[in-house]
Amino acid sequence: MKANNKTVVITGSARRLGREMALALASSGFSIVIHSSAESPEVKNTILEIKSLGGKVKFIRSDFSDPETTTKVFSGLFDSDKSIYALINNASIFQGGSFLETTYDEWQKNISINLSAPFLISQSFARAMGSKPGRIINMLDWRALRPGKDHFAYTISKAGLASMTSSMALALAPNITVNGLALGAILPPSDGGYSESVIKPVPAARWADVKEVTDTVIFLLTGPEYITGEIIHIDGGRHLV
Repeated sequence: MKANNKTVVITGSARRLGREMALALASSGFSIVIHSSAESPEVKNTILEIKSLGGKVKFIRSDFSDPETTTKVFSGLFDSDKSIYALINNASIFQGGSFLETTYDEWQKNISINLSAPFLISQSFARAMGSKPGRIINMLDWRALRPGKDHFAYTISKAGLASMTSSMALALAPNITVNGLALGAILPPSDGGYSESVIKPVPAARWADVKEVTDTVIFLLTGPEYITGEIIHIDGGRHLV
């Protein structure tokens, strides 16, 4: 499948991995809709970089703590732009905390951003697509398939998104494919908050190259339509140990 005249919507795409996916897809010929909860220098820089690649780009703003506004913003986008072909649910928050340490507010924030927003946006996308072919990619975490006791609210929200990936694949077949990417050590935090001990349990013994992620995203958006309901681990084998 060629990218010509096709648009991809990427939530949380002004920085870090979302930005990298936006740039890679723009380089592959896709038009891009980037999303952020607020306008910022990062948004402006990402837009300029996409344009420098010759890509088409538009920006939408939505705070996922407000489900009604989120639904309204994305429904309006999907209904008005008929070139939209794919949705990447990438926006998320990553918070630590054990079961006993997690407050209700922290629980609700993780569920709202990491699980409820992808549900609402995917629902709006599917309704707007109707019988047209389309693709959804949900960005997950290896923890979603191997839940532990740390990062409790985050892990449960991503585990829910993993289950939703399978259910959506069934619900939206045969027109829309739904797959997930379960990530491991991809990008070290910009504040240097993680030590190299993070990769000690990783069989691959290294951080991922971002291109390994973006190449997989491009494959899922341009490859066989017969692939749906899959969750691909890009974690250097971390989920195995």
